[in-house]
Amino acid sequence: MDVTIVTVSRPETTTSVTRGAARLLTALGYAPLTEVTLPNGRRADLMALGPKGEIFIVEVKSGVEDFRVDLKWPEYRPYCDAFAFAVAPEFPRDILPEEPGLIVADGFGGAVLREAPAIPLAGARRKALTLAFARLAALRAAGVAATAL
Repeated sequence: MDVTIVTVSRPETTTSVTRGAARLLTALGYAPLTEVTLPNGRRADLMALGPKGEIFIVEVKSGVEDFRVDLKWPEYRPYCDAFAFAVAPEFPRDILPEEPGLIVADGFGGAVLREAPAIPLAGARRKALTLAFARLAALRAAGVAATAL
């Protein structure tokens, strides 16, 4: 029996995990947007608005190297009520910090392995982010290639 080993590139893994995490968030009642530039200049892989106005940011990690070289993830926390990592099923989860939530996803969907702790945003910041999120979503729906809040 011949065994074929399939190697998936980092961009393919990122796309797959992002798609699955977005599908999971949608199933959980969130409205996700991909690649959202935050007011501090950082880019969130997924930012989602929940049914009660909560803001959830998900940082997708395509592999160990991606996680080890990108240490900017704490800078997303001031712009969300909850924060989680999303990784592929084969990702070594023991290297991730325990504080954020954890989603395992592939191109078809995902599962929450660890709930993201909720730390509510201040009202004024939530209002500003929600308005910016809505405008960004509307611009994208209109076909304008917008990325920044």
